[in-house]
Amino acid sequence: MQDIQLIINRIHDAMVPRLGEGKVADYIPELAKIDPKQFGIAVTTVEGETFVAGDALVPFSIQSISKVFMLTLALGKAGETVWNRVGREPSGSAFNSIVQLERESGIPRNPFVNAGAIVVSDIVMAGHQPREAIGELLRFVQYVADDDSIIIDNAVAKSENATGYRNYALANFMRSFGNLHHPVEHVLGVYFHQCALAMTCSQLSRAGLFLANQGRNPLSGHTVVSARRAKRINALMLTCGHYDGSGDFAYHVGLPGKSGVGGGILAIAPGKASIAVWSPGLNKVGNSALGSAALEMLANETGWSVFGA
Repeated sequence: MQDIQLIINRIHDAMVPRLGEGKVADYIPELAKIDPKQFGIAVTTVEGETFVAGDALVPFSIQSISKVFMLTLALGKAGETVWNRVGREPSGSAFNSIVQLERESGIPRNPFVNAGAIVVSDIVMAGHQPREAIGELLRFVQYVADDDSIIIDNAVAKSENATGYRNYALANFMRSFGNLHHPVEHVLGVYFHQCALAMTCSQLSRAGLFLANQGRNPLSGHTVVSARRAKRINALMLTCGHYDGSGDFAYHVGLPGKSGVGGGILAIAPGKASIAVWSPGLNKVGNSALGSAALEMLANETGWSVFGA
């Protein structure tokens, strides 16, 4: 039996001298205020035990990690028809790129780039007012994390809405191709609020646990999605979860993962554990610099890579 606490303590100690590496996402004014010298890690095993080190109990803006939970909701609502409106291929472009949309007639490359996530938000909105769709996501995340204290940080949502010109451009562009069915401002209202979910590493590692356990949450005993769907969401996280750094992350870490510009990363070790790391400084492709390094260490020490030890 591996001593997870010992391993993550060692990882934390290795990261401390590097605190502050990378660049905080300063294009979202609220995120620019975050102290970059923070690092947290939490591991929740499929047996239901959570191990934490560092700043694992400090809430942070999960940003694009929310796309995993929204995709899960969209697949629950629309099933495989989701893929008529969004692709499943790695993009090789920045997360907020508009270039491919023009060439590919308003169909985003995958659900984890911004354009794809905006379409997914539009799918989840079907039959809902924006406020109801936001509430549905919040309740779902509270449910999978088994924690009613999780909230949406309205200051971050407001900050994103005030500066999200490129996301408005992406949404209007897709609307012009008929790939958004609701008013742009409504869809983006949902999108900005989902990105503003505030969670700790501990909460996030528990929220992702159903993906490590064939779709079932061992904390509650509830089945969240089928084993087949969990496997497919993990596949998309492995190939598309880190924007144009996805291949590099698969090479170094070898786990399905989803990053966010708030500095968080959710990683899944199927059959083993759900892992959340957080450190606000980002590398040049928008992923947490220390978070990526910590997950590489964890994969090496535990042998949890999906490609073998």
